[in-house]
Amino acid sequence: MKKRLSPWNLGATLYMPATRKDIADAVTQDKIPGLRSLVICLEDAVSEEDIPAALKNLEQLLHKLSACMRNQGKTDWPLVFIRPRHAEMGKRLKEHYDLSAIDGFVLPKFTLSALAEWWDIIGGTHLHMMPTLETEDVFDVVQMRELANHLIAHPCHERIIALRIGGNDLMNVVSLRRPRDLTLYDSPMGYVIKMLVSVFGTRDFALTAPVCEHIDDQAVMARELALDMAHGLVGKTAIHPRQIEIIQSALMVTQSEHSDALRILNSSQAVFKSQGVMCEPATHRRWAAAILDRARFYGLHSEQNAEGIRLFNATQHH
Repeated sequence: MKKRLSPWNLGATLYMPATRKDIADAVTQDKIPGLRSLVICLEDAVSEEDIPAALKNLEQLLHKLSACMRNQGKTDWPLVFIRPRHAEMGKRLKEHYDLSAIDGFVLPKFTLSALAEWWDIIGGTHLHMMPTLETEDVFDVVQMRELANHLIAHPCHERIIALRIGGNDLMNVVSLRRPRDLTLYDSPMGYVIKMLVSVFGTRDFALTAPVCEHIDDQAVMARELALDMAHGLVGKTAIHPRQIEIIQSALMVTQSEHSDALRILNSSQAVFKSQGVMCEPATHRRWAAAILDRARFYGLHSEQNAEGIRLFNATQHH
């Protein structure tokens, strides 16, 4: 997979309804600071009656992007994905729309039974995939293990950038909504995320974190992001531009993590103490490699204070 399509390059993935008229500027004119990836949504963010207008707007947007790429040779923009409403719409997009400037599809409500239909659409194209895990099946560890094993053996494996965890849809399955003052990890989603990391993370799939819909509550967002990082998630869905800097700040690596990672990967000792913590290269090597990957994409934190963590020397990789 090309460096541009590394899961670490997703960062805060901003979802934008396909009805919006300013998406082209967001992609080509750097109108949204720090934006690394976005999803043009034709599913939950667009009502049924607005679908014709959304598709027309998308057609014009794709024409603008492909013309910009062709005439100006411009490709240093954020990763751009389309989220079709269903596979039938995905097939229509492939057959009738210019997708040359698009990096891939986000596959809604993805299940094992849907794999063959989606691969028929995507297999013969350049498009990559981000399946979204957001159906009742996701609560069943046996079904998730079966899905993971099929994806590993399937030719689509090389096209999957990351699996997206659809938090709100999964909460809806159990008739719940996130409480205002709690993180998703304080709900049944805590189990789901842990299980998905255990099933897919052990098979080297990248997973992204669900959206935090409480846009103005930065305290809850900060607590949730700390837990996202502790679970090894590679990015997070964003629904508002003000969330981008907060998410990508959390993806930065602390000086102590970076120092430990370097020592773990370069040490000849079986066990050693670093900053008051035991380091064991035999068991911490994969963690250390992931930390250095994150640092290459997001840089290092300079310091911590009571208000949070300030950005320092964050490197942008579009």
